[in-house]
Amino acid sequence: MNQDKAQRVREMVDAIYRSESRRVFATLIRLLGDFDLAEEALHDAFRAALEQWPRDGVPDNPRAWLVSAGRFKAIDGIRRRARFDALDEDAEQVEAATNDSAAWEGENVDDDRLRLIFTCCHPALPPDAQAALTLREVCGLTTEEIARAFLTAAPTLAQRIVRAKTKIRDAKIPYQVPSPDELPDRLNSVLRVIYLVFNEGYSASSGSSLTRHDLSGEAIRLARLLAQLLPEPEAMGLLALMLLHDSRRAARASATGDLILLEDQDRSLWHRDQIAEGTALVEQALSSRRFGSYTLQAAIAAVHAQAPDSAATDWGEIVGLYDVLLRIDPSPVVELNRAVAIAMRDGPEAGLVAIDAILVGDLPDYRLAHAARADLCRRLGKTGAARASYERALALTQQEPERRFLEKRLSELPG
Repeated sequence: MNQDKAQRVREMVDAIYRSESRRVFATLIRLLGDFDLAEEALHDAFRAALEQWPRDGVPDNPRAWLVSAGRFKAIDGIRRRARFDALDEDAEQVEAATNDSAAWEGENVDDDRLRLIFTCCHPALPPDAQAALTLREVCGLTTEEIARAFLTAAPTLAQRIVRAKTKIRDAKIPYQVPSPDELPDRLNSVLRVIYLVFNEGYSASSGSSLTRHDLSGEAIRLARLLAQLLPEPEAMGLLALMLLHDSRRAARASATGDLILLEDQDRSLWHRDQIAEGTALVEQALSSRRFGSYTLQAAIAAVHAQAPDSAATDWGEIVGLYDVLLRIDPSPVVELNRAVAIAMRDGPEAGLVAIDAILVGDLPDYRLAHAARADLCRRLGKTGAARASYERALALTQQEPERRFLEKRLSELPG
């Protein structure tokens, strides 16, 4: 076989794994009804692709091929391991349940990740387990990556995920989008997890890249699907928020991957179609007068999007929106963002007072709070305090672009 051709096929399989493996996995869970069996089948399917595609060629529909291969591998695996009649019956049940090709082709497949999110966010699971399970099974993050994001030990996080999967299996939690009358009660937890997925894509918690567009793009796709299923104001607000944030993607990093702050971004690179769509959704959600925190955050992002540069931003309106947000959904992170907006409206000294109050309270180990304090101290000429805060932020960050940015700021401080 031509070695160059074989290498190209291997590279194609790698690319398909990166882009399609979680979709294939979601469909296999629906077909097989078991997380661990689906994970094993997924790896068997890609192993088969590496063996067969260089010889037979890449199929026209790689995802359908991988789902079919994984399904057959799972049935074969159950039969090979069969020691009792009950396991033979399991294999027959799986085969019977998945024999209909319509079950794993066409429109059903497109919704499988949304079904998986609703399963991971079932109210029978604790909220921390819902988020961890979704990041692991829907997004494919490693246990170590999720543990770092949650500031939790990896073994503890792994046990949390195992318990959640056991609960789903033992309680026979259905793998489906709830009925229309059940959707409103399940909406908040699903919105929260979709936004968690987006945030991991918009600003990766660790690693060499600032962003992971595969995750943020998938979160936006799922939010669109959810807003169609349930056009509630907060579903529209979350979609608007993600579109407005994602519109800045091309301006957030340099060609070498270095972080560019909002005030320094080339706004001609912002995606105007996303801004227009996000702004229209915000206005629609606000007009309902039944909006919540996602819509308010989207309204703040829309104010930024309307400003031609940082100096022209209506910081007074942004502080006012944060005041409303604090009343309906208070959190230390919202307080921090409001403090930064106050610094932009009233000057760095006013912002520094507000940030210091937060740091002695709820966010002593939050890297972005220390980075914000360092920036305000730098602007005020408080070099020693700025240095200490940059060093603290550096010690807390797990992301390479942030590390390079903070090191650069430190090196620019007067000796």
